[in-house]
Amino acid sequence: MDITPSIEETSHSQTLTSLIQKEIESNKGQISFAKYMEMALYTPGFGYYAAGKTKFGSQGDFITAPEISPFFGATIVQSLKPILNYFQEQKIPLDILEFGAGTGALAESILNELARNSIQINSYKILDLSADLIHRQQDRLNPQFKNVEWLTTLPKQFNGIFLANEVLDAMPIELITFVKQQWHYQDVKKRCGSNLTDIPFEFSLGKPVPQQHLSPLLQESSFEDGYTTELHPIANAWIKQLATVLNQGVLLAIDYGFPEREYYHPQRHQGTVMGHYAHHAVQNPFFYPGLCDLTAHVEWSSIAQTASSEGMNLLGYTSQASYLLDAGITQLLLDQINPTDSQQFIPVSNAIQKLLSEAEMGELFKVMCLGKNMPFQEGELPGFRSRPRAL
Repeated sequence: MDITPSIEETSHSQTLTSLIQKEIESNKGQISFAKYMEMALYTPGFGYYAAGKTKFGSQGDFITAPEISPFFGATIVQSLKPILNYFQEQKIPLDILEFGAGTGALAESILNELARNSIQINSYKILDLSADLIHRQQDRLNPQFKNVEWLTTLPKQFNGIFLANEVLDAMPIELITFVKQQWHYQDVKKRCGSNLTDIPFEFSLGKPVPQQHLSPLLQESSFEDGYTTELHPIANAWIKQLATVLNQGVLLAIDYGFPEREYYHPQRHQGTVMGHYAHHAVQNPFFYPGLCDLTAHVEWSSIAQTASSEGMNLLGYTSQASYLLDAGITQLLLDQINPTDSQQFIPVSNAIQKLLSEAEMGELFKVMCLGKNMPFQEGELPGFRSRPRAL
């Protein structure tokens, strides 16, 4: 794989590398992987999500579902119609809050579909950590939509719908490895030797992982020496925070991942951490810090368990393909695009196929809906009425 960043990009990465090295030096020579991932992604002005590099689309590092087709967001509206109708019937003002809204493509498609269905909401809120992306969202959504607002912090109380499309995978994780029948953290230290330009860091065995931080499966199952995987304390803390501020409503989360028994499968012995740069997969997470997106698959079982412990209930969990089909994406397509007009229909149909195909996004991506104080049971909402997945 030949990936050669520009001189400007290399300089950018070297500046962030120096900041991370200083952090390591001030912490006795090593830091947690979660701290490294946080700095690599979110250091103001230099982290991957905190700088001005194009991230989404054909000119970026990856393409998300809302960029592939506006029918993705339109189908989400179909799935959430019972929620929207319930709030309207109860005369409760409903807000939608999208986390990490990227280019604004999902917000745009949802707002357009709401307007097409004459559905009124109180406001569409966006909470994003990237100043650069916020500017792009504002350029895209203003002045077409009057009720969009940008937040800098999570509201203290909230009624309505939380949306998190490819948000959980970008939350810093802890890497752990199994050594001599004991789980240890995988820390990060400065790499020794020459040629440190593109790979300036390496792993260092950290402290043993406290038993209370391990699920029963990780405590009880037998793993081979060197088996490496992840823990997700920040994602689960975030779920707790959302449950605390949500008075009434739902969280709809869409991301790639597995339930616990698939996530910690013996054959998945190198974990799921992955980098992305210019549409290339990068195995080494220390490749040009600040230039690569770093992600880890979502472990959905712990997300559901954490939500349940905080008073939320599972309304649905399934694959993206099953969710979109059950919520009516094909009917939306036929309603809005004439299938006899091949010049228009085929490109749109091909885009939707990418969302549904097992070889693309249909199987790897999962959809989970969690509710609080809502009169719905698991499997009742469109999108979750067929082919539920076990957690």
